[in-house]
Amino acid sequence: MNLEDIEKRLTVVEDVEAIKRLKARYCAYCDDSFNVEGIVSLFAPDGIMDGGENGHAQGTENLKALYATAPSMFSFAIHMVLNPMIEVDGDTGSGTWYLLQPCTSPDGQQAMWGSARYDEEYVKLNGEWKFKRVKIHPIFWTPYEQGWAKAPFGGGMSG
Repeated sequence: MNLEDIEKRLTVVEDVEAIKRLKARYCAYCDDSFNVEGIVSLFAPDGIMDGGENGHAQGTENLKALYATAPSMFSFAIHMVLNPMIEVDGDTGSGTWYLLQPCTSPDGQQAMWGSARYDEEYVKLNGEWKFKRVKIHPIFWTPYEQGWAKAPFGGGMSG
């Protein structure tokens, strides 16, 4: 293996780690009372959030409007993302993550569990990785007391 090959491999490893940090910042901003400015700063200017039934937005101003509604869905949330599968090709990339989220209803009266899959596209702009597109696929959102076996509402996975 020559030096050029090693440099290419190292760049991919560094890019994958940078994308993991991007996702960690996203989760931290969401868990900080849905810090809209912070969250939106992680998206490319023409970035897309596709939350299915929870909304779709493209571009900075539309993303701000969408994320401003997040506290109406949860008064508390902890985003724990797992099993990253990230591919990088130059200044673009894609990834899949799974979410396990303890959360609370907007009125603070109902503890809930949530789970989803994130399918994401990334772009490197001025040396910094950003979200190009985030698509959320709900798996379950269920009251804590009942669990996902008794009350799996909000979507499901087949296969």
